[in-house]
Amino acid sequence: MKKLLTMAFLATVLAGHAQVKLSDNMKLSGYGMLQYQGSDQEDAKSNSFNLRLARFILDGKIGDFDWRAQMQGTNAKGPGEPTVQLVDLYAEWVKHTEFRVRAGQFKRAFTFENPTHPVTQGWRAYADVINRLSGFGDRAGEKSSGGRDIGVQVQGDLFPASDGHRLLHYQAGVYNGEGINRSDKDNRKDIMGGLWVVPVKGLRVGAFGWTGSHGGMLDPKTNETRSLPLNRYCLSAEYDKDEYTFRAEYLHSQGWGTGVVGSNTINYSLGNKADGWYVFGIVPVIKSKLHAKARYQSYRKAKEWGSSVNQYECGLNYFFSKNLELHMEYARVNNRTLDKHNYNSVDVELDFRF
Repeated sequence: MKKLLTMAFLATVLAGHAQVKLSDNMKLSGYGMLQYQGSDQEDAKSNSFNLRLARFILDGKIGDFDWRAQMQGTNAKGPGEPTVQLVDLYAEWVKHTEFRVRAGQFKRAFTFENPTHPVTQGWRAYADVINRLSGFGDRAGEKSSGGRDIGVQVQGDLFPASDGHRLLHYQAGVYNGEGINRSDKDNRKDIMGGLWVVPVKGLRVGAFGWTGSHGGMLDPKTNETRSLPLNRYCLSAEYDKDEYTFRAEYLHSQGWGTGVVGSNTINYSLGNKADGWYVFGIVPVIKSKLHAKARYQSYRKAKEWGSSVNQYECGLNYFFSKNLELHMEYARVNNRTLDKHNYNSVDVELDFRF
């Protein structure tokens, strides 16, 4: 079986196809992201090639149900200590466009950017505020979960327009609140939901809410373990059509956290509020071949300017083909938590899909 999958993978890459059809109801696909990063940050200069991640995806269909299983490999722990884990495993009842039900482990119903594909998202990484307040390297202290959790979600698209697009989308989910591959620690569930309108094709404007808790947190004041309440909201707008993409989101969080991914010790010095925002544009210079991009983002880990990290970014994305892309990016970083606030960084990625 291992030899069969390896041969299928190599044949697909060489042929330039997007997927391997294993049967009438199942297909294999995936992608890899190779990266070079450099920074001249004072006392923390860096210059390195990285294996950002690799994913292998099985999609299938059984009657009115779609299902997905996705594995991920990264170098998250550092050289020689790769992390391989299950990131998606869910089934979804898709008989009706107006009402669908998904159960398992999948992307949370929070923000426009969170569910965006890492390759088509077009940047070296998701915006900092998405990473810190949407379950990637979260402020709350949960391990990096790629914006995912375990639970049940309902969603649907309502009111078809004359051109075929739907005018209203809704989604709501109930989750453990602990991230991927973890059971609930406090028997209290997180509730999230989103609602957006699509007045014209390609344009959507929406809002999201999240209320819940994070269990198993050590209080250094009492040396006791307890749950931390968590409340967040997000305001979003996006235009995505004909290779033009513009998106802006603002996120706000209330609730104590650790500030350190994987930690369970409350850090009261951070305060109990954080917020951030980003806005970007990606436009075609040569259609289907070369895109130019610019992004401004800010994240305030304690909801005050002295704790902010602000980034001004620009770059180019070049498409050798629809399945092979080169992303190039320069960023001027203003980190007000450092003695010397400003430094530069560069990022180059070669991303491929099969």
